[in-house]
Amino acid sequence: MHELTDGVIIETNLRGVTVGAVFTNEGVILIDVPPFPDDAKRWRTTIQEYRNVPVQAVIVLDSHRDRMLGAWWFQPELLIAHIATHETLASLSNSYVSSIASALATNSREHASLSIGRIMVPTVTFTSQMRLHFGDKTLLLSHRPGPTRGSIWVHLPESNILFAGDSVVAETAPYVNSPYSEEWLAALDYLQQALADVRLIPGRGNEIDLAAIEPMTRYLELARHRVENLYEANRPPSEMVKIIHELLALFPPPLEYELMEVQQRVRTGLQFIYNEFREKQQREH
Repeated sequence: MHELTDGVIIETNLRGVTVGAVFTNEGVILIDVPPFPDDAKRWRTTIQEYRNVPVQAVIVLDSHRDRMLGAWWFQPELLIAHIATHETLASLSNSYVSSIASALATNSREHASLSIGRIMVPTVTFTSQMRLHFGDKTLLLSHRPGPTRGSIWVHLPESNILFAGDSVVAETAPYVNSPYSEEWLAALDYLQQALADVRLIPGRGNEIDLAAIEPMTRYLELARHRVENLYEANRPPSEMVKIIHELLALFPPPLEYELMEVQQRVRTGLQFIYNEFREKQQREH
């Protein structure tokens, strides 16, 4: 556990996403929660040891599978997310939990523990921006599509801390899971220009410096440029495989056992960017 400031803590040593807790004089607001039930139990214990107060709400930063089950282990009365995340989660039946378990689990025990979870649908949603007041704390939520259609940021203006989710990652290729790379680049530019002094918490890992955004920006710009060239030349998406190694060269090489997974993730992201250019052309005609 790392205390960012009095009443704001994060945990980066649990599997999946970085999780945060914002303590108010009425309770605690959780920003993302662990997908594994045993990690959720450890996180709950950490929270109670820091300050033994009730959970007021859980905020989910997007609809990535690492964030789909966590709320179930906390059963919050208020589950807050973007409307697009609500739509995604509401469209999934609980049979999808088995798919999540298969994707996340590394052994049969983990698979069994994940499989008893359920997908909870957000109870509070917004479209563009939302200001939340919990006791003595204010949280500013903003829609920042890019990693997913419903990705959001959570800004704590009093302490100038920003939970950016998977909009910001360090030392790894960005997770592109929606056709919104243009909006993503605009969000990163806004972050560098308007929030230059913010304390930045990525979706995975510890607090990072704004300089870490530069490789992400180069990656997304290069991916868009290469894919646009293919699309305008009327080349098939299958040829995007040639771009993968060029993109991965921008980041430290993945470990050998991770290589196939990372390559597949990059390939999927390129397909989303290809679809983005196709959808833009269809709108213009």
